[in-house]
Amino acid sequence: MAQESGRRLNDVETCVDEVIRRVGKSITLGMPLGLGKPVRFANALYERAKADPDIRLHIVTALSLLAPRGGSSLEKRFLEPFTERLYGEIPELAYARAVSSNALPPNVTVSEFFFKAGSYLNNKPQQRHYVSSNYTHAVRDLMSQGINVVAQMVSPGERAGDPGRASLSCNPDLTLDLIPLMREREAGGQPVALVAEINRNLPYMGNHAAVGETDFDVVFEQPSTDYPLFSAPALAISPEDHLIGFYASALLRDGGTLQVGIGSLGAALVYSTILRHTQNPDWQAVFDHLDVAGQFPMVAAEGGTGTFEKGLYGCSEMMVDGFLYLMQAGILKRQVYDNADLQELINRGELSDAITIESLDVLRKHQLIDSPFRSRDVTWLVSLGVLKDSVEFRGGRLLIGEHSVEGDLDNPDARKAIEAYLLGDRLRGGIVMHGGFYVGPERFYQALREMTDEQRAQVCMTSVNYINQLYDHRYGNQRLKAAQRVDGRFINSAMMYTLSGAAVSDGLADGRVVSGVGGQYNFVAMAHELPGGRSILTMRATRKSGGETLSNIVFNYAHCTIPRHLRDVVITEYGIADLRGQPDEQVYLRLIRIADSRFQASLLKQAQKAGKVAPNFRLPDAWCNNTPEAVRKALAAPGRPDLFPAFPFGCDFTDDELRLGKALKALKAATGSRRGKLRAILQAIRARDEQGIYQPLLDRMGLSNPKGLRQTLDQRLVIYGLQLTEPPTNTGNSSG
Repeated sequence: MAQESGRRLNDVETCVDEVIRRVGKSITLGMPLGLGKPVRFANALYERAKADPDIRLHIVTALSLLAPRGGSSLEKRFLEPFTERLYGEIPELAYARAVSSNALPPNVTVSEFFFKAGSYLNNKPQQRHYVSSNYTHAVRDLMSQGINVVAQMVSPGERAGDPGRASLSCNPDLTLDLIPLMREREAGGQPVALVAEINRNLPYMGNHAAVGETDFDVVFEQPSTDYPLFSAPALAISPEDHLIGFYASALLRDGGTLQVGIGSLGAALVYSTILRHTQNPDWQAVFDHLDVAGQFPMVAAEGGTGTFEKGLYGCSEMMVDGFLYLMQAGILKRQVYDNADLQELINRGELSDAITIESLDVLRKHQLIDSPFRSRDVTWLVSLGVLKDSVEFRGGRLLIGEHSVEGDLDNPDARKAIEAYLLGDRLRGGIVMHGGFYVGPERFYQALREMTDEQRAQVCMTSVNYINQLYDHRYGNQRLKAAQRVDGRFINSAMMYTLSGAAVSDGLADGRVVSGVGGQYNFVAMAHELPGGRSILTMRATRKSGGETLSNIVFNYAHCTIPRHLRDVVITEYGIADLRGQPDEQVYLRLIRIADSRFQASLLKQAQKAGKVAPNFRLPDAWCNNTPEAVRKALAAPGRPDLFPAFPFGCDFTDDELRLGKALKALKAATGSRRGKLRAILQAIRARDEQGIYQPLLDRMGLSNPKGLRQTLDQRLVIYGLQLTEPPTNTGNSSG
């Protein structure tokens, strides 16, 4: 007997009761990654499992977001007010906090296929339960884990004029494909439950993301407990990040396609792309200073230096907030359509979005419509905006108001009448952005909520299996995807890169998982399959570890995410390495070319010892200026010190918090080794703020009047950190 679906309940405990009634006490819960987790339902189910050891709860998900708490006493002092300000009204994911504290009850297990970077490096249970999976295989792997409950936060349709519907909004990525598979499982006799939790703060996104409420068995609605969305604050963009983003922006082709990942490197790319479009002379000054055209000739063949007249189309598993800024800047504007024939005509320039009578001739020539028109032709043409909305087809004729027109393009009188009365102005139904999920700062969510209907219609949140690979999908086949994704630039970040061309992006040599594969492998592979596509991996040339500077370009490494046979383009702050189709010697040399100069000689020596580079090769002088000083000099080339700010798109930190954050970061770097820690403590003991310059900052840290030795040392450490990062004219005296 079929059970009732789309049942609205206003009590979360009743929702849990209903789920247990449907599937029993052995529950494998699948939830979206990131933002779309239904926190109220998930917490209620988890607390029920804690209270009832007969319940076996297995949570299968990814990227369980928690507000930061900090490790050291200084980090906690810094973060607590910030965390309260941003997250104070958001209920915490109870299971996630238990995971981070190694406090899960024995009847609850959590498996994730993607971690927040570095969050579980030292969490042995999560390392054991981690599932390594390409994003496009996540649905398959969730089903193989035996999920019998799917739960997700949704946006209600009635407020968007779409009653009876719910928007998967931030997470249609997996759920669009899970829903039919779960119903198949149910039809095979296995009980399942699909749960939607309504949150009116979640932006309503239409197109593929809008589904019927009856697709769910239970719909939880309690407006009084709706909570703000989890915010992911913007990270500071360093000078090195900015230059990496600058190089990447030179590889974008007008009229092309963009995929970009989260983080400061992605934000830097977005910023430089906007700079290229809106302040091209300044962008060009950096380009010329670096002699990009001479040093990296692939830019002329694969990229561009001008403004974006045709615009870009976004196709990215994650719709980062940067895509919205690109839209606002008039760059993200190339529209794609869900008909391969139509898209190919547009790509070839035979058809534009401006409608003329000749547009009908082109469609007829390529047998997309008939003449005289048939009913299906008129329906399609109206949906595209080629014909006006008010056009009707009756008795073989086109009707609009008082006009009745023969639908025959060979009839001169009919052509004139069609042109005069029936034609629309521009094609419609085009999409400028296909995204699988989103998470970002609160201002991003607010901008999505405030979109006009026209803007929202151009954004299609959809299945990650549609976005991340070329295989046929119910939303479009391979031919359509290839037609939409012209000149694709798939830009992702890596942690390290080996001289042989393998990327390290998700794990360490000892097997520990830093984050996860996500969609990186799929995008790299797709770039190799698409005509004109390029995979671009970005990374900083160096990193700090234990107080020591290390190269991120290494001779080899015991783990890789992307194998060397998929090597393509690599960018550091020192330039672009075009590796596709190159022999090993060139691959090794081109990577050494963009390494930090402190490590180039040793990398070359290893390459020569391995027989990969000729023994008589010497580093050219032009390669040997890869220094942090050179990065800052390049960014200063336009003569505008404020041109590359740390937070070009806004910041959630106060000015005082930015100063403190910079100081604490410097302090952490200075104490990375045992010797550095001892030296920092000795310096801190001597540090003083005799002129009271840092008083507001010490107030913010709760260290104005320290009590006891621990607080006194913390105060002195903060003062020392501030003295490390601020000009001497702004610091107090140090005395013994």
